[in-house]
Amino acid sequence: MKPSTTTNAQQKDTDPRKIKCVVWDLDHTLWKGVLLEDKDVTLKQDVAEIIKTLDSRGILNSIASKNNYDQAMDQLKKFCMDQYFIYPQICWDSKVVSIKKIAELINIGKDTLAFIDDQEFERDEVNYSIPEVLCVDSYDLSHLLDMPEMNPRFITDESKIRRKMYQADILRNKTEEKYEGPQEDFLRTLKMIFRISPASVDDLKRAEELTVRTNQLNTTGYTYSYDELDFFLKSDKHILLVADLEDRYGPYGKIGLCLIEKNDDIWFIKLLLMSCRVMSRGVGTVLINYIRQLAKDSSVRLLAEMIPTDVNRMMYMTYKFNHFREIDQKGALVILENDLTDIPEIPDYLTMKTGRI
Repeated sequence: MKPSTTTNAQQKDTDPRKIKCVVWDLDHTLWKGVLLEDKDVTLKQDVAEIIKTLDSRGILNSIASKNNYDQAMDQLKKFCMDQYFIYPQICWDSKVVSIKKIAELINIGKDTLAFIDDQEFERDEVNYSIPEVLCVDSYDLSHLLDMPEMNPRFITDESKIRRKMYQADILRNKTEEKYEGPQEDFLRTLKMIFRISPASVDDLKRAEELTVRTNQLNTTGYTYSYDELDFFLKSDKHILLVADLEDRYGPYGKIGLCLIEKNDDIWFIKLLLMSCRVMSRGVGTVLINYIRQLAKDSSVRLLAEMIPTDVNRMMYMTYKFNHFREIDQKGALVILENDLTDIPEIPDYLTMKTGRI
């Protein structure tokens, strides 16, 4: 069974890099002076505005600094800047260790990080140990906001609150770490509401952003432009689904996307992706089983395209766990088919709401 081709969608490795998080040094970078040596340090000119602008674009900010944590955070509070940084690593570890930890905690690829530091030695060490990271001299910030890497194609409503959503995730994670008992019991405490519905025009900017930003939980790595997604939205031969999630801590936003191509007796899942932020919430399986039930109700075969990589292995295993088996392969592209049997009930730790297809 050969995969159908309906667009000129490209894989992610052909797309220009987009930065998801900027990691800042502090001394002589964020502020003038050395905190542990100088009586006073002052915020560098335009830095606050740069950070706030990045934040408004949905680009996160963090810190990798060799400093005393409490003293540095107190100084950031005096500048009214402490709330802008996610998972700040203010310690005596190397910048390499700190940057790797930030990437791990946020759960993003190292190639989506930028590191800003005044010392050439620090930048060279990071560049040598983590060459994927974009290193920037702190004395050359005047053009930072104009760099293509710092300019997402769209700034969505969710972009503007991305930091706050991550901060809510931090609270969730801290609660989960303290929770004693099975994970499903903890998930019940979240009171999650999972919505799946056909995409609307208002969803298309976020949908494109999801295809560009989501790497790990993405079945094919295809990216689709706004215009291509708009075509699918209006097409009788396609179903474009979006999923969003919320719980007692607040919204996760639009976190899932699925593109299905409909033929007379076969449906193809062309793309299935979920945000990494919901990796542990079990909603990927819920979305897959919803699609399986749709196909079963429509009396069609359900096939899926998959390009397995080291990065998206979890999505491949999710397919396999949910009764997909390989039936064909062409180069890197694997075709799987679902038997549409043993579709489980919705787990009782969440409420699912669906829109009319």
